[in-house]
This record gives sequence, structure tokens and C-alpha cells, in this order.
Amino acid sequence: MIEVKNLVKRYGDHYAVNHLSFTVEDGQIFGFLGPNGAGKSTTMNIMTGYLAATEGQVLVEGHDILEEPEAARACIGYLPEIPPLYPDMTVEEYLRFCAELKKIPKEQRTDQLTKVLALTHLEDMSARLIRNLSKGYRQRVGLAQAILGFPKIIILDEPTVGLDPKQVVEIRDLIRHLAKDHTVILSSHILSEIRAVCDRVLIIRKGRFVVCDTPEDLEEKLSAGGSLELTAKAAPEAAGAVLDRVAGITGRTLLGRTEDTARFAIHMERDIREALFFAFAEAGLPLLELRPRTASLEEVFLDLTDDNDTVAARAAALFQTSVETAEKEAVGDESDL
Repeated sequence: MIEVKNLVKRYGDHYAVNHLSFTVEDGQIFGFLGPNGAGKSTTMNIMTGYLAATEGQVLVEGHDILEEPEAARACIGYLPEIPPLYPDMTVEEYLRFCAELKKIPKEQRTDQLTKVLALTHLEDMSARLIRNLSKGYRQRVGLAQAILGFPKIIILDEPTVGLDPKQVVEIRDLIRHLAKDHTVILSSHILSEIRAVCDRVLIIRKGRFVVCDTPEDLEEKLSAGGSLELTAKAAPEAAGAVLDRVAGITGRTLLGRTEDTARFAIHMERDIREALFFAFAEAGLPLLELRPRTASLEEVFLDLTDDNDTVAARAAALFQTSVETAEKEAVGDESDL
């Protein structure tokens, strides 16, 4: 388990990390999301002991990263955004060097090296100089050194950068495999990757905590603000004229059209499904579909990390409101038992 408590990293008057707190439970694949400059890499560097925090505390398996750095680091394998490679070494020489740095017993090094090369599909590259490898293979070498020693916690900062689609799928499978015996913390700008592999996602903005939940719940809770998808058998202009007459609509977007249908995203301040049904019936325009619209993880991320502070605050408040509503409903369900 990793516990981050009230973490601060300040450079003069600038806060790279601003009183950030979160917990990563054992056995999770934990996604770390935020726009460029949000403080992801800085937080990871502090968690692994590469940087000192201005304030706050990081506990790794109960070891304080500042007070017990060796014990804490022994629990962590780390792949930084730019892998720390020695280009004049072969892949095998470099990994043996890393095994020595990690104080892996001599009698275990060859066996571990064989396993790590197989996991990262580097067997055929073991005798090649790192300088002669492609960017994708260099990324794999960096991942191999993070796995070496099979630490309990593996932290990966942008692990699929520079990989081709086939290699990305292989690394995703490897991350899932590692999660059977390890806790994995994964930073990525590829939201589909986070959606595909992570159990929980933390989103930060300007060094501050925004939300932390499962990808599915993030999408569901942010969708709870009131959004519908409507398909009518009508021209967009005719359907739009009907929508203009329905009270409670705060916005609409044309998502698509065919020869005789129009599909809209409808934003509303309250439940107006019944009003929409009757409005289209009175206009003689059949409604083919009317359903709640679920926000994608991309939409959630963009709303919560918007450059406009007001938009981001509104999205975060909306998420918090949906959480509080769900909690009240859960309490009500329990009281009925």
C-alpha cells in the first residue's frame, strides 16, 4: 500500500503539487491522470524518493520515504518518463548492472534476468547495444529494469510512449499480468489505455486532487448531471424547432443525421423525458430513441481539467453532488431493511 498525505512540492511561489492526498491499495492497477504540468511526474518522483517534498508524507508499505528511504525503495520498481539507460551497454549488461544496484543475490540474478527478458519480449535483443535499439525497444528495456527484483509496487510513468499498436497491447497484457502479484501505478495520456487496464483512476489538476474513482463510476457520475441522447424521425431543423419549445433544455448538440433522422445530445436542468415525448408526439414526429447519455472518460477528463477554472469547478462540484446523492440513497436503502 502507498499512502500520500498532504503532499506539497513548491518552487518559489509555484506549487507543482498542492496538498495532495490519496491511497493506493494492494493489488490495484491505479491510473494517474492529469494534463501536462498537473504534477503527475513530480508526484511520482517524490513517491519513489527521487525528489524531496516541501511538505507532507509518503508511506510505502508503512515505510516513510524520507525517514526509511532504502526500505521504501526496496518495495518499488520505477520506470520514469525518460528511461535511465546506458547506451554503450548491451541489454543484458545493463539489466545485470541494475540487478547489482538492486542488491539481488548473485545466485538469483540469471534466473530473474531470464524471466524479465521473457516478460518484456527482449530475448532476441539481449546481446544488442542499447544505442542501436528503436525507441520502443528502449522503452521495454526501461520497463524490464523496473520489474527486475519483482518489487511489490511498480510505478510506470507513460510506459507505452513510442510503442507501436502491437507492442502497446503486449504491454497492457503485461501490466494485467503484473497486477496479479503487484500493485501497479500507471501514468498515461492515452485515456483508452487507462480505461482498458485500471481499477481506479485519480485525476489531478494544477497539483491538486480532483476526483478518484473507478473509470466506470467516473463516467456514470459525471453523466448524472442531466444529458440525454435523442433520435427523431425528422429533419434536424424540424426536430430542433420542437426542442426549442421544451422548457428545461440548457443546450443541444446535433450528433448525426441520415436522410430522414436526426440525433441530438440534450443537456437539461431537470428530467424532461415526458415533456419531450409529448412535444414530438404533438408535432407528429416519431421519437425513435430517447436514453440517458453516458459521458466518456475523455469527456470526464476534459471537463475536470479544463483551463477555465469555473468549468472545472462546476464539473468537480457536479461529480461531488452525484456522490453525495448516491450515498444518501444507499443510507436510505439500508434503513429500509
